[in-house]
Amino acid sequence: MDAVKITGDKYRSFLHDEETQKNTHWRHGGPPTYDIVNQLFEQGRTKEWPKGSLEETVQNAIKSWEMEVSHKTRIKDLKTVNPEKFKLIVNGREGLSAEEVVRLGTYNALLKNDLPEVFKYYKAEEESFESSHDVFLSAFPRGFAWEVISVHSGPPLIAFKFRHWGFFEGPYKGHAPTGEMVEFCGMGLLKVDESLKAEYVELYFDPGELFSGLLKGPATSESQPEQLESSTRCPFQK
Repeated sequence: MDAVKITGDKYRSFLHDEETQKNTHWRHGGPPTYDIVNQLFEQGRTKEWPKGSLEETVQNAIKSWEMEVSHKTRIKDLKTVNPEKFKLIVNGREGLSAEEVVRLGTYNALLKNDLPEVFKYYKAEEESFESSHDVFLSAFPRGFAWEVISVHSGPPLIAFKFRHWGFFEGPYKGHAPTGEMVEFCGMGLLKVDESLKAEYVELYFDPGELFSGLLKGPATSESQPEQLESSTRCPFQK
């Protein structure tokens, strides 16, 4: 019988190559599929970058990095980062190592904050890797798409602007879905080494843009009184 040929993901490297299939430890037993969110991305992106352009390269590099830290469990299996140097820095907070990002998950790493309790519409310190992904998969059943809007410098230090969006079609922590698009934009820096592996990713964005859309849905019976009260207030980022 002929071997089954695995089709690669055109936006994410190292997902279906032969070596990865043999040696990678996947979080859920095998490589993920991105068919649904890829469709959302293709329908909603602001621009299709030319193949081989710097913008497309950066976009695919970040998507590949996110795939690896979300779905691979061993640092030695990560091909997109320099594990000895890698740091993820979000909104000026202390950098997280590759090990910490893999343990926490990208949602917890990106949304951790020092806000007063009344303004914490998502409490990363109370969420596990699995629960964090369940929360946002529930809210965005078609996925949460990500794109590069523009790139302002080339390697080794790459400055770029990005957009994150999805359709709020499932519940979010006591708030019913609205069906509307929820999105936010931000700026990023990606430092790569001579092998084009990431040494650090630095991101800046306003989480209030995300949560204003998620809290817009009417409160359900799962909401706590303090949540209802705080949702009327204006969030801020320290």
